[in-house]
Amino acid sequence: MEEMKFTDIPGIKVGHEQDFAAATGCTVVLCEKGAVAGVDVRGGAPGTRETDLLNPVNLVQEIHAVMLSGGSAFGLDAASGAMKFLEERGIGFDVGVTKVPIVASAVLFDLTVGDYRIRPDQAMGYKACLNAGNTECPEGNVGAGTGATVGKIQGPEYSMKGGLGTYCLKVGDLYVGAIVAVNCLGDVIDPLSGQVVAGVLNEDKSAFACTEEIMIRQHDRQKNVFSGNTTIGVIATNAKMIKAQANKVASMAHNGYARTMRPAHTMYDGDTIFTMATGEVEADTNVVGLLSARVMEQAVLRAVKTPAGLAGYKCHADLQGRIG
Repeated sequence: MEEMKFTDIPGIKVGHEQDFAAATGCTVVLCEKGAVAGVDVRGGAPGTRETDLLNPVNLVQEIHAVMLSGGSAFGLDAASGAMKFLEERGIGFDVGVTKVPIVASAVLFDLTVGDYRIRPDQAMGYKACLNAGNTECPEGNVGAGTGATVGKIQGPEYSMKGGLGTYCLKVGDLYVGAIVAVNCLGDVIDPLSGQVVAGVLNEDKSAFACTEEIMIRQHDRQKNVFSGNTTIGVIATNAKMIKAQANKVASMAHNGYARTMRPAHTMYDGDTIFTMATGEVEADTNVVGLLSARVMEQAVLRAVKTPAGLAGYKCHADLQGRIG
């Protein structure tokens, strides 16, 4: 296996746009030739667009973009910018009078970070598409990861900076890559070492507390922890797939969430993964699925290791050597 950039996957482009003062942004994954797609939504508080279309029983077989966005439900508007961009270029599902671009989307909650009055909108989504390419693949405080934070069970004072991460593997002619914006309620764990990489801090911020233990101790309390959650990502591959297979791969990729985020898939997270398959090489769906879990696992870790501090939130680099 060979490590590659996510943007090395043939036919895939990635673009970002963000507002650092408002601490929000969006990330688009474009496949202008169309990609067979699937999705798996496991969190209890999702904000999504065009997920029903990805059910194998429904008509449309390919999508042209996935928009990952901050801004909570307001951020779904960014997908309209991708539709505008693609329609201008004659890309979409042909309905006779025009071509309708199929743009799936998922959002994360970052309204309490930065300025809640500024959210990703059509203009920001359009700019992300203008910025899209297949050369660079920035990580950290970029695009949908700009306002992402993690470890929020005790409130923002004890939370840390999340962000956007990517990872890609090549096996022969097969590419499997992940891009993810990590904004989880829980802690992020390195599954190889068992060490916390980022998460909720204890009272004097000298060590990590444990989100799961806090939740267990407070099992009899109903909490509203909409202080900013949900991890959203895309698996992209050049494998040949039908929609049922793409949905299965999205399902298997959630193992990457489960290995790295504790807890994952809570009622306060809208954890969602899309699959985009460009259909160039034959591949066993099981192998694509297990590789998807592996690349997603690494992308999650990169998403919390790469950001600098922002909007008053400490980052992984701030705490290295002080917290174990």
